[in-house]
Amino acid sequence: MAGRNGRTVRDLRRANRTVVLQRLYFDGPLSRFELGPVTGLSSGSVSNVVADLVADGLLEEAGSVDSDGGRPRTLLRVAPGSGHMIGVDVGETRVRIELFDLTLTELARAEHPLEQQRYEVEVIVGHIRDGIAEVLAAAGIAPERLLGVGIGVPGIVERTPDRGAVVHGQTIGWDAVPLEALLRTGSQLPDAVPYFIDNGARTLGQAEMWFGGGRGADNAVVVLFGSGVGACLVTPDVEHGRAVEWGHLTVRVRGRRCRCGALGCLEAYAGAESLLQRWREAGGQPPESADEETALTAMLAAAYPTEGGDAADPVALAVLEETAEYLGAGLSDLINLFQPERILIGGWAGLQLGARFLPAVRRHATAYALRHPAEKVTVDLGKLGPDAVTVGAAILPLADFFARGGRRPEPAPEGPAPAWRTALEERAPH
Repeated sequence: MAGRNGRTVRDLRRANRTVVLQRLYFDGPLSRFELGPVTGLSSGSVSNVVADLVADGLLEEAGSVDSDGGRPRTLLRVAPGSGHMIGVDVGETRVRIELFDLTLTELARAEHPLEQQRYEVEVIVGHIRDGIAEVLAAAGIAPERLLGVGIGVPGIVERTPDRGAVVHGQTIGWDAVPLEALLRTGSQLPDAVPYFIDNGARTLGQAEMWFGGGRGADNAVVVLFGSGVGACLVTPDVEHGRAVEWGHLTVRVRGRRCRCGALGCLEAYAGAESLLQRWREAGGQPPESADEETALTAMLAAAYPTEGGDAADPVALAVLEETAEYLGAGLSDLINLFQPERILIGGWAGLQLGARFLPAVRRHATAYALRHPAEKVTVDLGKLGPDAVTVGAAILPLADFFARGGRRPEPAPEGPAPAWRTALEERAPH
């Protein structure tokens, strides 16, 4: 039965379960008495919701605290083993797959290196499928216990009712790839286990906003600085973040050719791939046959030698200083357009460059930005390290689980062929 606002009793119960779960997840352990004020629910509603969640195995006792003159109050927390999620990072140098419990404690991981940044669709799909099987086997978790699989990918992700998640990854040669449909084919996961596919910068932003340097901010930008660059914008009206193709902002008319095909993109100057290429063009000598991460480490060592070591390589230092200015100028556009409270820099390259690089980036961002918004923003490194994208990807099914009041995904009813199968038939050659 629906009320005057159109909400049914079932909707109300789901909303109450959601608010209790979220408060215990972020602020627990808490007692039933404490849950009332922080959720806005009556003591009777709290008791009913808690009883339901305990019966479902989602909550467990976590000790007790003394009360004022009465019996000790039992503390409650989310039960870590009551659900599991997988997070996947389709990165520039590897595909990383991690299995987490409901409290996002890592239980197992698998890493599949990519040879020379090869993004063949079938190869990536195989790595993801194999990695999922590996982490489930390592932790002894049945596929049916998964709440979902979250995947962070390069490019724009389009969600369609008939084809599922489709990836437009121009920089990696992906043209309308029905990734969700491809993963479903031959998958060992039950059809009821959902896939959540999104841009990698957005999953990074999701992680930093929930657990890292963005927590508590209303307006923030989280930057992914790897082989390329991207960003996630979080505002009060876009609380879960929106991926923005910041790396393809034009910073120089008729400039360097970007891997997207355009001229003068920020990524053509500030991404790790282009940074290393510019070092080579200027006479630098990265280690032969080294992957990008190893080559960038060598470049940093050359530009900033240890005390008592060789003199700094002026070529490497000049390229890094120029890159810091391009990044700072790119950040100034984000500052002027969105006026964020915080900008956080993550991604493997951003973390490698670290504090040594950050002062120059801050200085250039301030110099290029309008004075008023520049005075209100802080620019720092993200706090979650190299696993932030996989953590953020795992948050996608977790957030969906909370939104459904802690109910597991239900199998689709029998009927016409699923949309993912139709998408594959359309993709197949005729």
